[in-house]
Amino acid sequence: MKEIFEWDRLLYNDLPISFLLEVIFRSTIMFTVLLLTLKFAGKRGVKQLSVFETVIIIALGSAAGDPMFYEAVGIIPAITVFIVIILLYRLVTWLTGKSKKFEEFIEGKTECIISEGKFSIATFKKESLGQDEFFAELRLKSVEHLGQVKNAFMETSGEISVFYYEDDDVQPGLPILPGLFLSKSKTIPSKGIYSCTFCGHTESHKPGNAECKVCQKLEWVEAIKTLRKT
Repeated sequence: MKEIFEWDRLLYNDLPISFLLEVIFRSTIMFTVLLLTLKFAGKRGVKQLSVFETVIIIALGSAAGDPMFYEAVGIIPAITVFIVIILLYRLVTWLTGKSKKFEEFIEGKTECIISEGKFSIATFKKESLGQDEFFAELRLKSVEHLGQVKNAFMETSGEISVFYYEDDDVQPGLPILPGLFLSKSKTIPSKGIYSCTFCGHTESHKPGNAECKVCQKLEWVEAIKTLRKT
């Protein structure tokens, strides 16, 4: 029968001190795996926290929690994990300060999503952000159509920053209200100003079919020019 406060078991779980070398190796590998996994998961997967901050929280949380509950986990190996993580944190922080490329790889960089009321298509394809999700973000900021938006940026935290046109400068744009956007069609019913539902390019059209000059898509919806209500 095991007794409580058996110090060899409590501190090392009856493992040799040399096992700490394996703990250091395991911690380094898992830290790297976590960092790369969250990096490639995209900004939206770790919204409001940087990839690096999320890795630290997960790694430290696991290292702290396991020895609290599991008898099989010794306290000394867990403390070793903490030390390794902090050292790796210091190393990565130092490298991001020394190398701009490394910083951009770890943290990403701010990307322009909307420019002059239209999607910046090349950037939008790179981000793990669906059109519906992006429209929802804009609606929460009281945006009705893209013609109200001068620029929008995806920050490194996953947040979206929006800069608006002044009321006098608002132009016809792609409506993002569900009822209007879902009225899109490949057939333009009457003469008017229409927006491409894929990229937001807006121009005048006659009845019939048309291909977008920017993205070569075929679906259009009638543009609107309402002013933003705040």
